[in-house]
Amino acid sequence: MTENPELWLRRYHDADEGAVQLFCLPHAGGSASFYFPMSAGLGRSVEVLSVQYPGRQDRRLEPGIDTIPELADRVAEVLAERTRKPFALFGHSMGATLGFEVATRLEAAGVTPLHLFASGRRAPSCRRDESVHQLDDDGVLAELRKLGGTNAAVLGDDEILRMALPAIRNDYKAAETYVQQPGPKLSTPITVLTGDADPKTTLAEARAWQEHTDGEFELNVFAGGHFFLADHQREVLRLISTRLAGTFSGHH
Repeated sequence: MTENPELWLRRYHDADEGAVQLFCLPHAGGSASFYFPMSAGLGRSVEVLSVQYPGRQDRRLEPGIDTIPELADRVAEVLAERTRKPFALFGHSMGATLGFEVATRLEAAGVTPLHLFASGRRAPSCRRDESVHQLDDDGVLAELRKLGGTNAAVLGDDEILRMALPAIRNDYKAAETYVQQPGPKLSTPITVLTGDADPKTTLAEARAWQEHTDGEFELNVFAGGHFFLADHQREVLRLISTRLAGTFSGHH
């Protein structure tokens, strides 16, 4: 039984008939609206569908899902109902790990994405011992501030953050307890985007995504921290548009 896909997907702008679909997966504690600017910026040739996880914004009364495999099962099920050809996946931070797991499930069902954009996240095979989800509220907030830096747009004010804490903690638990299970490599090409000063991902950890695909691979390094996307919107949009138009520079 699949629940209503409309619960899971937000479409902010119209797209042309036959546009490439780009399913966007938010970061830990993030919500679908994080991708509103990307949806606006990519124009009508890309249909941006942003995933809304349970437990936030208009779904805040629903219980969160605190493991990546279960969340990936649910998202893959929804996407399988909504995908047309061609479609791609974009995930930032926890959303990149989730994108990998969703692509794995879709490929196993015989549906191969055009592309996986993995942003701001170490490769699934790279483990770090992290336990932010076990900290008290102030500890979780301190971690978020460290990642967001001065980017108020990402963090919002204290009161809103505290309201969002259950969703944030839920997602940190999912991301931090994730262990990649052995399985076949993807055939989906992977483009990695990373910030050169991201405390959560080293360049080696970003490059390790290459081990997860038999398809083409590309690593793009931007100046900035964990939320480098906010500072480099134009370049990021150009990169996505170019890849989705089917041109791949192929450099590593």
